[in-house]
Amino acid sequence: MNGREINWTALVIVVLLFVVVAVMGFLAAKWRRGSEVEGLHSLDEWGLGGRGFGTWITWFLLGGDLYTAYTFVAVPAAMWATGAVSGFFAVPYTIVLYPIIFIIMSRLWSVSHRHGYVTSADFVGGRYGSRWLSLAVAVTGIVATMPYIALQLVGIKAVLTVLGLGSSGNVLLTDLPLILAFVVLAAYTYTSGLRAPAMIAVVKDLLIYLAVIVAVIYLPIKFGGWDTIFNSAQAKLGNVSQATGKPAGVFIPGAANYSAYWSLALGSAMALFMYPHSVTAVLASKARNTIRRNAAILPLYSLMLGFLALLGFVAIQAGTKPIDLDGSVNPQLVVPQLFLDHFPSWFAGIALAAIAIGALVPAAIMSIAAANMFTRNIYRDFIRPDVDARTEAKVSKIVSLVVKVGALVFVIAMDQSAAINMQLLGGIWILQTFPAVVAGLYTRWFDRWALLAGWAVGIVFGTVSAYNVVNPVTKAHFGGSVAAFPGTDFSVYIAVSAFALNLVVAVVLTVVLRALKVRTGEDLTRPTDYDADETDPKVVQIEQTQHYTQPGGPSPVA
Repeated sequence: MNGREINWTALVIVVLLFVVVAVMGFLAAKWRRGSEVEGLHSLDEWGLGGRGFGTWITWFLLGGDLYTAYTFVAVPAAMWATGAVSGFFAVPYTIVLYPIIFIIMSRLWSVSHRHGYVTSADFVGGRYGSRWLSLAVAVTGIVATMPYIALQLVGIKAVLTVLGLGSSGNVLLTDLPLILAFVVLAAYTYTSGLRAPAMIAVVKDLLIYLAVIVAVIYLPIKFGGWDTIFNSAQAKLGNVSQATGKPAGVFIPGAANYSAYWSLALGSAMALFMYPHSVTAVLASKARNTIRRNAAILPLYSLMLGFLALLGFVAIQAGTKPIDLDGSVNPQLVVPQLFLDHFPSWFAGIALAAIAIGALVPAAIMSIAAANMFTRNIYRDFIRPDVDARTEAKVSKIVSLVVKVGALVFVIAMDQSAAINMQLLGGIWILQTFPAVVAGLYTRWFDRWALLAGWAVGIVFGTVSAYNVVNPVTKAHFGGSVAAFPGTDFSVYIAVSAFALNLVVAVVLTVVLRALKVRTGEDLTRPTDYDADETDPKVVQIEQTQHYTQPGGPSPVA
């Protein structure tokens, strides 16, 4: 049985804050709705919040979307367990990410605003006139998002475990709080759509900032300063592992780790905004310049993430023992346990509530985004091309419930490592949609069938390569995200290798197919679409005269 005692003060704080955000989630159904909007009966209203979020709401929404509960748990956990290569790369990767948002996502917003696109797969279908390429992007997005949602549950489970709610001998006691939390999440997401996580994200981010700022000031003072903390981390990570015969981790990456470090940072940055939930947060904003302003102020989150990552090193100096219910060491418990061990129970409750609420925001956005992709790019394109806007919204609501239930079953019924392995694959897979989406924002040169072939090759290569990485301790497959680049001794992020192969195949096949004069699909976009803003008078004219700008209209692709 679990030997932990329940910390009642911290638990009460967590429950109270959860109830507050749950009430906010239900009230959000009427938030920022115009008088002419009778209900959330279209994907624009339910799935994109009416496309009306301004700079600050978008900032909180993107922050809540990108910096998830699993981020707050996993990044310092990786720093504690193996050091900078697997942990601190997350900081430069978010920095690399912001120019991508500024340049690329503003163009996607513009063309989506003009044509009523709800997903990136909508854009790909309209740009290349190919519902099969659109389907590939949609299926990849849905499949890659599912384990991402599951990993938010891992963050909540970590909080529940350190609070003392759980028992290695009582499955119901362990999983019931998790089930109740996701029932509430499912209910307010169904009722309020994207407005719910947008409103809750404000509370979540303020709590996270409070917890992290206090922690990075108080804990270093308590444990002898950063010099002492870094020395302890260097000593621990330099210890030779008996299982591998190598150092346990990397304190500062050396020359042998450079390629792995930069490729993880670059590949992760390129992949993140290919995820459906990231695109959903972008398209929910009311203006092109809202995206650009957010790219300028989002680095505040990177600063916070850097401090958070260093808490993994603080936990080494503090002697934190992240012991799971079965008595094994679980690095995912490091930060929750650190707060519970070294802060008053009431403040630890606030910090743990921030992590738990940090799971609800991205999980809601992810389920909405996956549901939108299913509705628009599978249900509408292949099952009911004449579906109306109200039915689209209803189908998305139902699918969002199914997605959340699937993620919950995945976490409860399977080992946590399975969710982590699937998330590893999700990052590899989603990057393979980059050529179709991003190249399409700048050029129509690529052939649709060449892009589809490149996508397939990248998916297969990335999956096989990830499978062939064996964990040196457990001997299990999918043991990491880094492998030697084909034909070299340089270890790089597998997703980057797969992307390079994907791009080569797409380029070569495009040249061949163009030489053979294979017919290309119809491009429904215009050059002026990619720079349009909400004040552009042409937007109003196009929306009034072109049928494909109407939400819920027939599929624009054959």
